Amino acid sequence: MLNWAQTFDTFCFLDNHQYQSGPHTQECLLAAGIKHKSPGSNSFAGLQKFIDSKKDRWLFGHLSYHLANEQDTRPSGPDDNIGFPGFFLFEPLHLISIDETQLLIESTVPGEIFEEINKIALEHTSRDSAQDIMIKNKIQREEYIGIINKLRDHILRGDCYEINFCQEFFASPVVIDPVSVYNNLSHISPNPFSALYRLDSKWLICASPERFLKKQGSQILSQPIKGTSKRILHSDADDDKSKMDLYHSTKDRSENVMIVDLVRNDLSKVCKEGTVYVDELFGIYSFPQVHQMISTVSGTLKEHTTFSEIIQATFPMGSMTGAPKNRVMQLIGQYEKTKRGIFSGAVGYISPNGDFDFNVVIRSIMYNSQTKYLSFLTGSGITFYSDPAMEWEECLLKAEAIRIVLQS
Repeated sequence: MLNWAQTFDTFCFLDNHQYQSGPHTQECLLAAGIKHKSPGSNSFAGLQKFIDSKKDRWLFGHLSYHLANEQDTRPSGPDDNIGFPGFFLFEPLHLISIDETQLLIESTVPGEIFEEINKIALEHTSRDSAQDIMIKNKIQREEYIGIINKLRDHILRGDCYEINFCQEFFASPVVIDPVSVYNNLSHISPNPFSALYRLDSKWLICASPERFLKKQGSQILSQPIKGTSKRILHSDADDDKSKMDLYHSTKDRSENVMIVDLVRNDLSKVCKEGTVYVDELFGIYSFPQVHQMISTVSGTLKEHTTFSEIIQATFPMGSMTGAPKNRVMQLIGQYEKTKRGIFSGAVGYISPNGDFDFNVVIRSIMYNSQTKYLSFLTGSGITFYSDPAMEWEECLLKAEAIRIVLQS
């Protein structure tokens, strides 16, 4: 199916990998080809105008971190080497949904689509084995530690409480087969909000464990991740200890609860008074490489609240910014060396009844097949009590699965 999908200039593949942690609506969706697409706007007004023109239709696409972002004052320039726009939504020509019991093709020619997919040979292509992908750091360890200490000074002065600082790893020029890389990444690190997304020459290969925002009926829900510990797969006892150490970590709990408060505040802007609740605080969930601390916050939306009003109140997500959001976004623009682009943005869908589900773009490879530039970013939450050397190691841990895939 993915080999067939890549014959289109634009497609979006979303896979839950059969994770049963809820709430869970769609198992696997593929939207291929463009029937209609959003204009090249970078504003919330432009976003809502397109959505209003396509009511009762499936829409897929992304929101970039820099969507209508007035806090990042750096000029656009060569530091964005991938090139995803501020947002992009499209109504697909063909929609395929899969769960454990059925495969459904929504298209004017479903029979032809089924035959086309079945005729495509299963080719497990990979990059040329003679080509070594040399991954470089945009920031070296000593510079990284210096920046973290400066951010701790900002926290000490009261500029902010917690900030998510990200660094880039990159390779150029490089040629990869995005479908093969996605399949390999999914094999090593299957996660519930995985995605393979193509927009012309721009590719996102995503193994995200995090949900940004889900709407179902009048209910809205966010599940921020703050807190990470390593899996110890050769020892159940050591793995359980790593999990419990995360649960009892004062530093991780303080990060998590600050972001939970931020999310509660964001949702309160669009939810009815008294309906915003923390459904779960400090939940520990296990993934192939790491344990994560995940909290769940939900609320009941005010009547007639639009998609763009919800996004404007909650985006970018607090888990990828920090608190207070506006100030830390200024600091992110000041200290990070790379424009985030689609990273720490969101990919997902809006269903015909107006419900939606979007992930947080983390644990992801961004690739531009035209410029042959490959990039991935990792980050961690910085508080005053952060140990810069340990934060560096956390970034490397989060990048481990991607390094394995690219260098295997």
